Amino acid sequence: MSQISIAFVGARGLGNYGGFETLAKELGIRLADKGFKVLCSIEPGSSSDAESMRQIETVVFPLRMPSHYALRHVFEVLYDWYFAFYFTFKRRCDVIYFLGTTISLLSFLPRIMGTTSVVNMAGLEWLRSKFSSVQRSLIRLSLYFSLLGCNILIIDNRRLADHVSHIWASKMRYVSYGVEEVQREVWDPSRLPEVIKNVLPRTYWLVVARIQPDNNIHTVIQGFLESHSAKPLVIVGDFSCPIFYEKTLRNLVESAPPGKILLTGAIYDSRRLNMLRQNAFGYVHPHSMGGTNPSLLEAMAMTNTILANDNPFNREVAADTVLYYSNVGALANGVDSVEASSELRSKMGLAAHDRVLLHYSWARVAQEYISLVEDSLSLDARRRP
Repeated sequence: MSQISIAFVGARGLGNYGGFETLAKELGIRLADKGFKVLCSIEPGSSSDAESMRQIETVVFPLRMPSHYALRHVFEVLYDWYFAFYFTFKRRCDVIYFLGTTISLLSFLPRIMGTTSVVNMAGLEWLRSKFSSVQRSLIRLSLYFSLLGCNILIIDNRRLADHVSHIWASKMRYVSYGVEEVQREVWDPSRLPEVIKNVLPRTYWLVVARIQPDNNIHTVIQGFLESHSAKPLVIVGDFSCPIFYEKTLRNLVESAPPGKILLTGAIYDSRRLNMLRQNAFGYVHPHSMGGTNPSLLEAMAMTNTILANDNPFNREVAADTVLYYSNVGALANGVDSVEASSELRSKMGLAAHDRVLLHYSWARVAQEYISLVEDSLSLDARRRP
């Protein structure tokens, strides 16, 4: 059998940008190790590490992406459409894996040319409050057309199936996101942002999340301030939210005792993030909207004691290895409970670590994708005259 080729469409680069970029890198390397020909679309000027570049062929979009927020959304659609044509007709790939649903109307294109069209649903983007009602309607419509055209819809959390019509059940496949145990990072304050250079290991609580309404950062801050903790709360993430929400959060931070709530901004360097996660006293996971969140898996892999937003997606991932909160008071009580019991911290941190590496390792995820691709190509071959 000739070498099977699989192309990833929708990643900004390979690695340090977000969940899809990490998936393209981690899955792509493992598929290449198993003998697949792996290609990936990237944006001009994006960075990728040497290991990824040796094993994954990157193809650069010919237009530079604008920094303007609204224009960027337009270019992201053009980006996906360009590579749908490129990998279907020019490179004639066996499988094209679209990361997200902006491909919409063109998800059928690979399929009619005999190429397997795979779409990753991501999360419940049409429910996110950061989008206007018009944007949410367009996102929902985009998902519909993507589902209509693709061969396979990937969901990375079983609870996402509850939000997709049963008429698409035959196309739906569950394959989780993955995580890898990483080496221990030596604590080095010189690698930290100025605002937290004086923070010491095991003396702070940590949040890693984009600062936007549906990530519930306001609940985290209010709950933490209501707790009896004397430790600071370090929040790593950039503001990607309406100005009124940013003002609300900044007012909360300014009204808190000095040094209590520390905003670092975004940190994209994975080793610095790992250092912060590995040395946190406790971790708060505030995400509430859809899918298997990479930051939850990463916190579990670091043996963190975790307080997680109580929703079906987080419970699907973490089960009973974390504490859950549903409001300000519950979060405050959770913080106090964790700080009062070293036995609880040790027990839950180890349980989370063991669970995530058993069920969500990248090696396991890659093998599930290999089986999925081989089964799909075998089925397509039987269907052809």
